[in-house]
Amino acid sequence: MISTVVWGTGNVGRAAIRAVEAHPALKLAHVLVHDPGKVGRDAGDLAGTGRDLGVAATDDIDAVLATAPGAVVYAASGDIRPDDALADITRAVRTGAVVVTPALYALYDRRGAPPELREPVLAAVADGGGSLFVSGVDPGWGNDVLPLLISGLGTTVDVIRCQEIFDYSTYDQPDSVRHLIGMGHPMEYEPLMLAASVPTMVWGGQIRLMARALGVELDDIRETMARRPLETTVTTRTMGEFEAGTQGAVRFEVQGIVEGEPRIVIEHITRIHPSCAPDWPSPPDGAGAHRVIIEGRPRIEVTVEATDEDENRSAGGNATAVGRLVNAIDWLVDAEPGLYDALDVPLRPAAGRLGRKQP
Repeated sequence: MISTVVWGTGNVGRAAIRAVEAHPALKLAHVLVHDPGKVGRDAGDLAGTGRDLGVAATDDIDAVLATAPGAVVYAASGDIRPDDALADITRAVRTGAVVVTPALYALYDRRGAPPELREPVLAAVADGGGSLFVSGVDPGWGNDVLPLLISGLGTTVDVIRCQEIFDYSTYDQPDSVRHLIGMGHPMEYEPLMLAASVPTMVWGGQIRLMARALGVELDDIRETMARRPLETTVTTRTMGEFEAGTQGAVRFEVQGIVEGEPRIVIEHITRIHPSCAPDWPSPPDGAGAHRVIIEGRPRIEVTVEATDEDENRSAGGNATAVGRLVNAIDWLVDAEPGLYDALDVPLRPAAGRLGRKQP
């Protein structure tokens, strides 16, 4: 059994606790938290399993890492604290642990990652013998292993389009939804996540990774951006009120240009309410989906809808991201120490888990 730490118990961390507990090769050894109010609470309580798991949460990072765990699921956010997240992750790698995380977008493509991020990780690997694999859902499997797999079913492939189409009112992370993405802010507000070049910083690695797998050279990576205001004030279940006239929908593309044409496209269409931008594509049931469209012969379209935590589609997306990471741990433990990406780490069947009772 691989001794495994879950670091963080937010939207991703809750799913990580459940995934580690369910995996036959892993043993949940410790749970690290930042909030003093969570210290001492049982991991099962924090993850909503409905039963105690016998692991009390702690904020003592030194003590936990001193136990030399086999793996760490780093579930703390890196969106607004990338430097702190990198420091935490390299610290864990330096202990010799396999670390998996969705937190550092720039490392989704290890070859194209900026040296200021890649070099500290490689130094930590050399010092301690640990490994790092960064993945998620979008960025993550929705923009790498899934489209690449589906592309292999085609006779000819003209364009690969990866879409996230979501109702963000189900995404229980107000700081990101309101301030990073700008939902509910006046239209003159400039959200950080939508600023020029930022989408490329976040999703460009996935474009480069897919191009590498497809054996094509990119001329360029380009962005398109559109925003729409709410026509009426709406009230959401998780994040309260969003006023008429404020930002209610966003649509952007990150395009990989091959021979002058956008051939590899990652597109986001996100709303705070279905009434906003009704002419834009919508998910089949209105809640949220990830979709891959292969334009070519044949034309192939695959839509993935995941739900978790009382049929919440955003929680379902988080759970699939966690599944990709946690299910890679035993493979990474057997592999050589290093920095890995989605082209290195196989997506494997759920061996040993069919019919296994959920935590």
